[in-house]
Amino acid sequence: MSATQSPAWLPRGLDIPALLLISAALLYMFGPVYKALSSTIWATDEQGHGPIIFAISVWLLFSARHTLAELQSKAAPVAGYAIVVFACLMFVAGVSQDIWIFVMTAQILLLAGITLVFKGWAGLRLIWFPLFFMLFMVPLPEALVASVTAPLKMAVSYVASGLLYNMGYPVGRTGVMLTVGQYQLLVADACAGLNSMFTLEALGMLYMNLMKYTSAARNITLAIVLVPIAFIANICRVMILVLVTYYFGDEAGQGFVHGFAGMVLFMLALVLMLLTDKFLGLFFDNSRGQQQ
Repeated sequence: MSATQSPAWLPRGLDIPALLLISAALLYMFGPVYKALSSTIWATDEQGHGPIIFAISVWLLFSARHTLAELQSKAAPVAGYAIVVFACLMFVAGVSQDIWIFVMTAQILLLAGITLVFKGWAGLRLIWFPLFFMLFMVPLPEALVASVTAPLKMAVSYVASGLLYNMGYPVGRTGVMLTVGQYQLLVADACAGLNSMFTLEALGMLYMNLMKYTSAARNITLAIVLVPIAFIANICRVMILVLVTYYFGDEAGQGFVHGFAGMVLFMLALVLMLLTDKFLGLFFDNSRGQQQ
């Protein structure tokens, strides 16, 4: 690639024409996709984390730009172009059939294929985490969400109502319907569903990537423990909504506090994750890899 004079934020020796061409192609393909997502799926409580995941992924890729550009590695054009062609076919099928999983996965594969074409497998290993992190913004299949969310809501409702009842509150439960005083609350998917656990798992993965622990056992253990942490956070969210409704009425429970309880969920999950990480440090190696 020929070296050109470029701004400080661009890596040295970058092929500007190739970069502009690839960027224009990606913008042409996925610009309308993100516009549609912003007014449909990403506008829902269940998938509201999508823009955050996307922004973090872009930031991670941008942070690795200098290292990637300076990487001396052998290109893998055969594998790269094969993945690019497959990704384009998946994109066309996803757009034509309105299958968001295909469309979003195609973007990840395209970025992986382009990396292989220019920087080979070493380049792909360098940016594997940002591409992997993008998987968390891929909408899950509705059948999977429905099959997993139902028992999760039942479990969260059972534990939350039991704890509040033992604390002396007049709480009853019928399935996922909670009764507190004169009010009835339905535990929605956003309060106890698979997507909230998916989001919290993404938060944990990002934390582990930033910490760069060299112990694989420690990272795997923390990733597994994040599942019950997410479950506990969901229980706390439901309990907060029940108590707000009990003391301040149904309008308060469904208003600003309902959204604020979601923020409390993530703050609580973050605190529990940090405490768990400190605890794991007593048993696992605390050494870290080099920062990029």
